[in-house]
Amino acid sequence: FPSPAPDGRTLPAVDRVDCPPASVFREKLHRLPSLSRWHCWHAPHGTVSQLDGQDQSWALMESALTGSSAMDLEDGVVLQPSAIDDAGGAPRLEMKEATPSSSFDLESYASCYTGRTKLARLKFIGQRAPSLRADAFKMLLSEIKGGQDVTLYQETLQLMNDFNVPAEPKDQEWITKVQEQTEKAFEKLEVELCQHKLNSIKEKVRMGHNDLGHHHLATGNLHEALKCFIRTRDYGTTQKHAIEMSLHVIKVGVLLGNYSHVMNYVSKAEQALETPPDPVVSAKLRVVTGLSHLEGAKYKQAALKFTHMKVEVGKDNNQPVLKNIHPDDLSFSEVMAPQDVATYGGLCALATFDRQELSSKVMADTAFKQFMETSPDMRQAVDHFYHSRYAACLSLMDKMRGDLEMDLHMAPHVDSLYALIRSRALVQYFTPFASVRMDLMAEAFNCDIPQLQTELSQLIVKKEIKARIDSHNKIIYARTADHEVSTFHRAIQMGKEYERQTIGLLMRLDLISNDISIRSSNSKVMGPPRGDREEEP
Repeated sequence: FPSPAPDGRTLPAVDRVDCPPASVFREKLHRLPSLSRWHCWHAPHGTVSQLDGQDQSWALMESALTGSSAMDLEDGVVLQPSAIDDAGGAPRLEMKEATPSSSFDLESYASCYTGRTKLARLKFIGQRAPSLRADAFKMLLSEIKGGQDVTLYQETLQLMNDFNVPAEPKDQEWITKVQEQTEKAFEKLEVELCQHKLNSIKEKVRMGHNDLGHHHLATGNLHEALKCFIRTRDYGTTQKHAIEMSLHVIKVGVLLGNYSHVMNYVSKAEQALETPPDPVVSAKLRVVTGLSHLEGAKYKQAALKFTHMKVEVGKDNNQPVLKNIHPDDLSFSEVMAPQDVATYGGLCALATFDRQELSSKVMADTAFKQFMETSPDMRQAVDHFYHSRYAACLSLMDKMRGDLEMDLHMAPHVDSLYALIRSRALVQYFTPFASVRMDLMAEAFNCDIPQLQTELSQLIVKKEIKARIDSHNKIIYARTADHEVSTFHRAIQMGKEYERQTIGLLMRLDLISNDISIRSSNSKVMGPPRGDREEEP
């Protein structure tokens, strides 16, 4: 396609798609949706980008041009490159510096994770926390050199150079060695997969695609890994295979930041679960669903998923039998650790649950309390909040803030969640009283009176608090309804309703006494029933 890019720049020849013969192109184009003007070229890092035309038609166009099947790119596999960090898979956001708490231990934190999630979290900490930057990047380099991701190795060295962190010289010998090994391994896996396809052994083909997916995942090619895992769907023969495929796709989807795709395959996995379901698999799907809601800022739905760590395993006398999921049984370190479930669930619960929900779903829930034990600070913060010790709760949360801002998934939501929690605390503090002195309230929330007055004014404008502020005497008064007036209005309304019903009843009696009935268009008698009247056929 000779036309220039929409921004006017001329594309180099190496970036253009090699078109097949016109006859082949026309043959494959018939299955594409109607397209508007197109400018086709490969996007960087193997992603597909839409510049002009309908959603996802880029994926279909590249599929037609390269000869790949449409199945490879369906169900939202293709991502916009702006949605992810190409190397680590972390969501892109403004890099705001974070200060960890004095009790934060980077080594023990990193040991809670495995696989590419560990790499992504170390990279994120290196970018966000100046005090831990050198240690995080050095630990990241050590982890990378134990694997096969050459691209991430080079990008980490570049990041260290950008942040003026002393870095080791580039190990070109290691790079060359790993590239040769990965190329040979890829060729071997491709040959084995072709042989399995020729032999038409479905299980072998499925395993071959899985092996290729793990190979691409290890080398950092997440999009190719995603395609390989999805291809196993057509070769699975049992429900276990469907669940395994869905979990693989979910893990890669989380790394890519494609949570709509993650939710799609969570639904597929839930449909494939046996009865009774495997508690561990159910718990994994539940926490991933909670993570997807968190990323979408649906904090109430996220809290409900994270705090519900019970799975139905059967029935006894038609009553469901629930089993608690122990933190050690979750075994989902490729995505998140048990303390993440406690932290994410606790924060979302504080921000959205009322006192009754907080009591039943957090404080008194034996399953979630086991997870809360893995995060002592979060457990204490919830306890302080529930018992109305708001100053202690907010102080402890301020202490945790730096650690949360270094969390890969929680960092973008810290400010909004903290604001929601503080607002809810102010509402709950004021609700039982008819009036409150603002100096006492400011002391309870460890802030000055002008700041408190500003916050209360915002809550009143949002109609979260029904009150009025006496700015001169610094007292806030609750707006209470006039019970006499409301009772009088209810009495009038009941009288009008009684009058309407009485008039209707009298009219009905008049119709009966005068033997009046109404006939509809189908000639059936309509009106009061009469025992001495026979309806016409």
